Amino acid sequence: MSILIFLRKYSTYKEKQHMTEKDIILKLNDHDHEIGSLKQRVGKSEENQKALTDLIRGVDKLANSMDNMAREQKAQGARLERLEQEPVDNYKYFKRTIISSIATLILGGLIGAIFAAILK
Repeated sequence: MSILIFLRKYSTYKEKQHMTEKDIILKLNDHDHEIGSLKQRVGKSEENQKALTDLIRGVDKLANSMDNMAREQKAQGARLERLEQEPVDNYKYFKRTIISSIATLILGGLIGAIFAAILK
């Protein structure tokens, strides 16, 4: 079906009465311009959609990275606490060893003095 027949068929009654070939060409030109504008809008919309998709992917990667960092930070915190606790544990061990050595020395001296007094 030719464009002229199409436009005459789908135009309003008033347009049919007064539509000339020049009017049809102008109307076609208007439609072409509108189609071009719509294509441009769709193109921009597709670009925006792609940018939005890229942004979503980036945010998802960032969220995963932050989650991994939080887990790693928690593990490092546990390791740091163990490292900080080690000198305290060593101090307690050496303190206990020194006290038991002094107690053994005093007790050994007392027992030695008692045996010396008995054997005299």
